[in-house]
Formats: sequence, structure tokens, C-alpha cells
Amino acid sequence: MSVFTSTCPATGGTVWSGPVATADDVAAAVARARAAFRGWRATALDERVALVRAYAGVLKERSDALAELIARETGKPLWETRQEVGAMIGKVELSIAAQADRAGERSSAMPFGASVLRHRPHGVMAVLGPYNFPGHLPNGHIVPALLAGNAVVFKPSELTPAVGAAMVDAWGAAGAPDGVVQVVQGARDTGAALVDAEIDGLLFTGSAATGAHFRRRFAERPDVILALELGGNNPLVVWDGDVEEAAAIVVQSAYVTTGQRCSCARRLIVPSGAYGDAVVDAVAALIPRLPIGRWDDHPEPYMGPLISDRAAQTARGQVDRLMTMGGRAIVPLGAVEGRTAAFVTPALLDMTGITAPDDEIFAPVLQIHRVASFDDAIAAANDTRFGLSAGLVTADDTLWQRFVVEARAGVVNRNRPTTGAAGAQPFGGIGDSGNHRPSAFYAADYCAYPMASFEADGAAGNWDALRPLLDVEGIARS
Repeated sequence: MSVFTSTCPATGGTVWSGPVATADDVAAAVARARAAFRGWRATALDERVALVRAYAGVLKERSDALAELIARETGKPLWETRQEVGAMIGKVELSIAAQADRAGERSSAMPFGASVLRHRPHGVMAVLGPYNFPGHLPNGHIVPALLAGNAVVFKPSELTPAVGAAMVDAWGAAGAPDGVVQVVQGARDTGAALVDAEIDGLLFTGSAATGAHFRRRFAERPDVILALELGGNNPLVVWDGDVEEAAAIVVQSAYVTTGQRCSCARRLIVPSGAYGDAVVDAVAALIPRLPIGRWDDHPEPYMGPLISDRAAQTARGQVDRLMTMGGRAIVPLGAVEGRTAAFVTPALLDMTGITAPDDEIFAPVLQIHRVASFDDAIAAANDTRFGLSAGLVTADDTLWQRFVVEARAGVVNRNRPTTGAAGAQPFGGIGDSGNHRPSAFYAADYCAYPMASFEADGAAGNWDALRPLLDVEGIARS
């Protein structure tokens, strides 16, 4: 039996250890889910709603312990992991509302009876979770999937298995029937076995490269619903307004969660000249004031480490490449003395006039692009294969209306960080940021399919409608 562990990126200490699920283990889990699905889909919606509310109750009871577990396994500060647990709890009522609004039952009277719209579950849904929000993001798939009547097999990130195990344990404590929610632990091979199994849906949050692989992998399996929530090379255009306020928006867009949010700003677009220079200077001045530390430090830090030493090494390699292309480090990507190699300091790089790779750097790295006009700003913002989030800082309503019309992204904010998103709205992007199946409030859409019905209490009136068209004179009913 193969065993793997997860470690705290802030300390290097072991957080979780357990067996790797083999291909046979995964197949058995899917088979159990298939058997459980038959009963779960027939369970009344009120009972499914009661289960997810009971799950929210368990999360509330365990919120402090779960927040600490997320902090230990991701390195995120406790203030942020408490917010994550709060979002997990809030997701339940939002999902109940979304199910009723977008996937509920509708009936319209017809001369013969009724026209009825129902929504039916797909079957066994595989959920592959990310490490940056190991509770909130997979929770956003699992809750609506179960409400719809699906069974779920969940593989957490191999970097955050403890959080995944804790989530499934909470479902058990809430009273989930056997086999309806299961977890399989492991890395790439375990995930591949789950993807190759007889599943009915794959709900994935992660990198664009992996999402592209899944698109190809399922090209000849149209029976499998595929929902991809991917990353972005997100632009933030800062055009006018209070410089200090603008700098705060930039910092919150680029450096929150140590840059490990798919909606983080990666490119800062400013006008050439005095205003743009002032914004850049203000951001550079804020960076060294951002406290960086362990999740259990007092006072709490603004930023923790990246998820691993390897992630920090990858980010350094990406920054080095930008420097060899001619980039200028206004604030370099640095290390934090006395901390593990996973700790980095935010970077601010001037890439004006340089065609940088259109890649997501999943770290606190922000690239500056100075432009001559607002037309150029919009063109620069849209110059990406991604389309997840974008932002504009301006007091000019006319510029905002142009930006809303012309920006290519699924989340577009004004005078707010690019990372701001409401659970009562859809969340997703276009291009390489997804496959047109946004999550959050719209997750109900991909967790069930519509079934349209014409219904009458009895078979009446059909013969009378047909008789005038029959080519037999004087035909009578037998």
C-alpha cells in the first residue's frame, strides 16, 4: 500500500498522512456511488435540502477546527481561512436558492393538461479540487450536485488531502447516505483513474493546461458533462482617481492569498505619464508594508507562503524569464528571511513595450504595462487567450460603459479588486478560462439536465384529432 503525506508550507511539518487510492479503489468508489445514486435521485428534494442544511450545521460546529486545518495545509492566514469556512457555510443557502431559481420544477396549464419542466441529475459526478481554496471551491460543486440528486466522488488536491477528508467526514456527520459522497486520495494517477471511470460528469477547478487536456480527453464522450473553472492572465486598468485608493485596489487584486487566486490581477495597465507613475510608485511603497508570516503568527499576517517550495521555485523561474526578456523589477520577487523557501515577497515588474508570455503566474507577481490611450488600454486588457476577470479603476462613467461593452471576461469590476465575486452571481470565464459553464450561482445549470413533459391525466382527444386526417371514409373507432 502506497502512502503519501501533506505538509504545512509555513513550517514543513506533516499535516496528514494516508493511503493512495489505486485504480481498483477508484473503480469501487464509483460503483458504490452508482448504486447510491439510484436511491438518492428518488429522494424528495425537501430531504436533500435538509441534508445540505445539516451539513452547514456541522461546518458551523467545526468552523474553528476547519479554519485551522485549512491554514495549516495551505499556509493561508487564519483571517482568510475563517472567511473560506464562512463561504462554505453560506454556499448552502445560495445553492438552495439557485436550485429553485435555475433548476426547479415549473408547470403551465395546457388545453389537454399541463406542460411541465423538471430537472434531473446526471448520475455520478467526479469533483477534482484545487489547493488554493481546498474547502470553498470543491464545496461549490459538491453542494449543488447533491441537491440535484447526483452522487459525488471527490478527489482533493494531493497538496490538501486533509481538508478534503474533513469535508467528507462532515457530510457523514450530517447524515449523508452511504456512497452518496466519497473521497479518494492521491495524485495524478488517482485523478486519471477517476477521469477514466464510468462517471457522468467531471467538475474541475485548476490550471488551464489541465483543463485543455480534459477538453481533448472528453471530446468523444459527449455523455459526460464537463465543467471547467480555470485560471486567467487578468488585467486591471487603473485610469484615474485617488492614487492611494487605486494602489489599495491593486494590492488587493494582485497579492491577496499570496497571488494564489485564479481571479488575481496579473497585469496592471496604466496611462503613460504622471498619473500612471504615481500609481506604480504608490503600489511599490505599499509592498514592503504588507506583513508576511505564518498562519499562526500574532498579529496575523496579510500573506502567507505559497503552497510549496516547488511553487516558489516555479514562480522564480517565470520571473527570471521575464527579466531575460527585458523586464525591469521595480520590486523584485524576494525571499523571507528565517522562513521556509515557500515564502516569497510580492513582485512588481515593468514590462512596458515587451511582449510577455500570455501565462498565468500563480504567485504574487504583477506586470506593469503603460499605454498611451484608453483605446490602447482596452486592447491591452483583451490581449490574452484567457478571459476570467478584469477591472477598471475610474470615476468616469463613460469609460466604464465602454469597458463593460468591450472587455472580454466573465467577471468585470469597477473600482473594486478583480478578486471580488458574489456567490449569488455566476463565476467563470471565457477563452482558456473555462468552457462556458460558470460556477457559483450557475452551478445548478451543469448539475442537472432539463426534462420537458406534456402531461394529461388520461388519454382523451387524440383519436378525435387524428380522425379527420385519415384516408378512410367513414372509419370508426374499434
